[in-house]
Amino acid sequence: MDGLIIGLDLCDAYTRICCHDREKSWSIPTVICKKKDEEAWYIGEEAYAYTLVGEGIIVDKLIKMVRKDGTATLGGTKYDGLDLLKLFLKKIIKLPMEEFFCEEIKQLVITMQKVDGKLMDALMYCADSLGIERERVHIISHTESFVYYALSQKKEVWGNQVGVFDLSEDSFHYHELKVQRGLRKMMVIAEHEALEESFNLDILDTPSGGKLADKILSSCADRLLQKKLFSSVFLTGKGFERHDWAKDSMKVLCSRRKVYMEPELFARGAAFKGMDYLQDNSAYPFICICEGHLHSTVSLRVLHKERESQLIVAAAGDNWYEAKSSVDLIVDKQDYVEFMVTPMDPKQKRMVKIALEGFPNRPDRTTRLGISFGFLDEKTMAVVLRDKGFGELFPASGAVIRQEVML
Repeated sequence: MDGLIIGLDLCDAYTRICCHDREKSWSIPTVICKKKDEEAWYIGEEAYAYTLVGEGIIVDKLIKMVRKDGTATLGGTKYDGLDLLKLFLKKIIKLPMEEFFCEEIKQLVITMQKVDGKLMDALMYCADSLGIERERVHIISHTESFVYYALSQKKEVWGNQVGVFDLSEDSFHYHELKVQRGLRKMMVIAEHEALEESFNLDILDTPSGGKLADKILSSCADRLLQKKLFSSVFLTGKGFERHDWAKDSMKVLCSRRKVYMEPELFARGAAFKGMDYLQDNSAYPFICICEGHLHSTVSLRVLHKERESQLIVAAAGDNWYEAKSSVDLIVDKQDYVEFMVTPMDPKQKRMVKIALEGFPNRPDRTTRLGISFGFLDEKTMAVVLRDKGFGELFPASGAVIRQEVML
């Protein structure tokens, strides 16, 4: 297949990048530097090298900078965090393109520990500037990447519950998934927890620090894995690049379950997801309920051919950032629009009514209503209602209602 399918795990400390069906991968510090006397930029270890000899000015924590609308002054010029992130991404994406002699990117799936609308918009802007069409770019959470990685393995790996311990430079996270069968469609529920017991990896450089880290991991593993049936547990992140410090905790982890080391787990999972976007029929026929996905189905009560039905506008398991839709309806004998919000527990479903305040008072079936749906996050839907009138007899009034609905 021509063109690259890239999975990119973007974090403040390290960025990992790989391609679907290609063995080679890259792990690069998320830093960028500019040479002092010329317009030359370097990333990763090269950036550190130029800075070390006094020839460059380095910037790190690019993700945090973008989130806070931060800036950095390099050589007397002020740069927005977004522009520095764009330069970093441009250079890191060139690595697989040059390695595999390929100029086309078929899919770019970026995965991050914490995803929010502001950062997603920023990354889409970066993709625009890199000449990658938006429909080829997707942004997902680490939890979702983990789901796609796990379910790309043999069934024995994910038949029961699966856990992931992610130990990075400044954080410690746990992800867990379970597959629910017996439904009309298989459902995968994945959850994430930021562990309070996180520690700086520098402590692994001393025997006493290693013992403390081993004790922390043992305690976390015992708490999170006990009384559950696991098919497998994965270890990822820079902290697990060596595991000589984890002798006791490995005994806990390996008790009655398989344990795998996978440094590029999230990047690989993102690449699997990228490959699936290109398929006519998904290789993953399940509903995925996890961070970054809707936990409720939203439907609109409509009358079609004199029969009442529910028109689904967003389904549980949809990626909230990509779950955008619009519909035109004719209003008949009502001055409101009614939605049904159905969470995973159908007993908790509820009706949401939005009154058409400020809309013209017209005869029945002479108001065409345009409704647009979008999401601010996985728990907040934004609805926009527009009066589109009804031909020349009842021209559009310009009336608009915007409302946020908590799911």
